[in-house]
Amino acid sequence: MTEKVGEVKDLKVGSYVMIGDEPCKVVKITKSKPGKHGSTKARVEAVGIFDNKKRTLLKPTSASCQIPIILKKGAQVISITGNIAQLMDLGDYSMFEVEIPEDLKEKIHPGGEVEYWEIRNRKMIKQAK
Repeated sequence: MTEKVGEVKDLKVGSYVMIGDEPCKVVKITKSKPGKHGSTKARVEAVGIFDNKKRTLLKPTSASCQIPIILKKGAQVISITGNIAQLMDLGDYSMFEVEIPEDLKEKIHPGGEVEYWEIRNRKMIKQAK
């Protein structure tokens, strides 16, 4: 299971939502007043977690939306080649490669540990331990 169903009215700034097929972090929410024949609408502005692109979700506040399930895990850095780190999961010992974020390049080194997020079978390094 990679997502759960939530309601637009439950979203808050800093929470996560699926827009299109991309997991995004909510940065701004504006709600309009209900009209004569309509319900309250919410305009959710969010930024993609993996690509940093701005996206907008415009739905009634009672509508459902997809919320990504984020698995936060630990891994050990095995090797670094350019801006790609080879990591070994500390739970199941699986090996995989992930691109190193610009702001963490100085902090990540072979033998060190990192925290990474797994969202819909996509992985990203969040911090060096």
